[in-house]
Amino acid sequence: MFGAVIIRPLSKRGLKGFTLLVGLGSWLLDLVNQNQCYLPIAIAMPPRKGCNIPMHLLKSSMERIRACLLALTVVVVCGVAQVRSSASDHRYSAGDEVPLYANKVGPFHNPSETYRFFDFPFCSSAPVKEKKEALGEVLNGDRLVSAPYRLDFLGNKEAEVACKRKLAKEEVAKFRTAVSKDYYFQMYYDDLPIWGFLGKVDKEGKADPSEYKYYLFKHLIFEVLYNKDRVIEITVRSDPNALVDLTQDEPVNVDFMYTVKWKETETPFEKRMDKYSQSSSMPHHLEIHWFSIINSCVTVLLLTGFLATILMRVLKNDFVKYAHDEESAADQEETGWKYIHGDVFRYPKHKSLFSAALGSGTQLFTLTSFIFILALVGVFYPYNRGALFTALVVIYALTSGIAGYTAASFYRQLEGTNWVRNLLLTGSLFCGPLFVTFCFLNTVAIAYKATAALPFGTIVVIFLIWALVTSPLLILGGIAGKNTKAEFQVPCLTTKYPREIPQLPWYRQTLPQMAMAGFLPFSAIYIELYYIFASVWGHRIYTIYSILFIVFIILLIVTAFVTVAMTYFQLAAEDHEWWWSMTWHLSIDDTIVTMITLTQILLRSFLCGGSTGLFIYAYCLYYYNARSDMSGFMQISFFFGYMACICYGFFLMLGAIGFRASLFFVRHIYRSIKCE
Repeated sequence: MFGAVIIRPLSKRGLKGFTLLVGLGSWLLDLVNQNQCYLPIAIAMPPRKGCNIPMHLLKSSMERIRACLLALTVVVVCGVAQVRSSASDHRYSAGDEVPLYANKVGPFHNPSETYRFFDFPFCSSAPVKEKKEALGEVLNGDRLVSAPYRLDFLGNKEAEVACKRKLAKEEVAKFRTAVSKDYYFQMYYDDLPIWGFLGKVDKEGKADPSEYKYYLFKHLIFEVLYNKDRVIEITVRSDPNALVDLTQDEPVNVDFMYTVKWKETETPFEKRMDKYSQSSSMPHHLEIHWFSIINSCVTVLLLTGFLATILMRVLKNDFVKYAHDEESAADQEETGWKYIHGDVFRYPKHKSLFSAALGSGTQLFTLTSFIFILALVGVFYPYNRGALFTALVVIYALTSGIAGYTAASFYRQLEGTNWVRNLLLTGSLFCGPLFVTFCFLNTVAIAYKATAALPFGTIVVIFLIWALVTSPLLILGGIAGKNTKAEFQVPCLTTKYPREIPQLPWYRQTLPQMAMAGFLPFSAIYIELYYIFASVWGHRIYTIYSILFIVFIILLIVTAFVTVAMTYFQLAAEDHEWWWSMTWHLSIDDTIVTMITLTQILLRSFLCGGSTGLFIYAYCLYYYNARSDMSGFMQISFFFGYMACICYGFFLMLGAIGFRASLFFVRHIYRSIKCE
């Protein structure tokens, strides 16, 4: 189990990164020794009375944190880009053994339901050796082992027997079930992926399924292209004449054979991955992608033009009206959004939860930005196994300080006092639901004996990353945020007692606002969503990250504008609870479980921005029923379970964007009038 994740010999880049990590750890220990105020924080206890953190030490600490994070980011970019299955330089001489690994087997339409290659009754003439894998490869469900075939460099072979095996009745039935469900196998030859189906079902001229014939392919034909001393391309196909009948539950002898044909090509080694990325760059695909961009841009232009015209005219009329009212009779009653100037900046209830959601959303936005940077510079080329998962784990750990700083600083601006609990809430707001989901899905994968089940050693590694990197950076960010001197900027003073909110029509309630606020951003991205889903939950390759980045920017712009519009309409109706909206009133103790509190309290500005995540999850239902052929309890659990976590992450990220835009807008309009 513990052999699934290893520490490989470090290159010069890796050695520098390791030195930085050691330096960061040593500095943290020195920081604790120099000021014991940090020690109680690490065990989630309040610091002892009268213990203050020197500002000069804090400023010096933050400078060193920034330097370490910047250097570690560079190490991640360099390290993630070198996830390979072999330590060789991909140069071979005639007769050299080129590494061929068998990866996994599974139903074609259920990408999460994959099994180890030798979980099926294949055979091998040599002892099977497991390849030691990196963290991202294990998270991706890769379990590479030595394949039963040997493809030496420039070594042609013709119908050579790899091994022989007599299949028992149970093994024949297992192969027959796999063939009936379109099981495929995946291998890697010199880091180049190859696929093939295990067999075929003969349905021709047979209306009754009981008359179907099931056959296993026993002869594979490998065609390898090379350029001088490098492997450029490999394809595999099955010999349609070499079949094993699996229709009856009877023992059968199988000779697994293979043929190898080498051909020379002029394609350079640097372009050998181009054929995998060209599938998503075909003209008809590009036309659809550009149609998506044009659709999104038109949506943005219409929306921004509409909002700019309406809001500018309305606000201009409001400013003129309020200025005229100030010059006219003083006893004239105020109406509209100026009427609630004494309540609009009243601090919300449960501000610790609000700050934690804002901090988590900001961290996820930073994580997404870094992922796009890595994608645009070419780190996530096709079949760079585990690179994306490695980047997600490492960058999330390194950006936890941003969540701590944002949540703690905003919580302090809202005059919160229990900042330790606020940090615990921030650290568990996204990781908590993700951990619960992972435990359930990992249990399902273990029950299915699928490769999606993480080994115990990998779980320990992830826990150590969380305990030694994520948590300390979260605490340090929280300490820095707690000690910031910034105050919450309000252009209007808050009255002592809140005004009563008038009865609002049904279309201005929370749920209709969610529907209106989430539909427009979703309409700007729904075309691109299909290709993303087909890549993540299918076998389509997605490499047009520049178009995806443009769509992401459009999504942020539309979310911000829509949230601002909804906030204005709410304030114009004299509803000053633009931070929060209670769905029902319950006496909730501050120590109750976070998720229960979150379901009973809805954030108006935050929810309007994050409601796009709910539309994305609704699209999951449509995609599963209308656009995919996924089936089975395991695949359904993985699809809806992990998509729930992803959509929840979108909710937090876009909610933070929407709230920031609304806060800027509210401050601007109330700063433009005279508040008494």
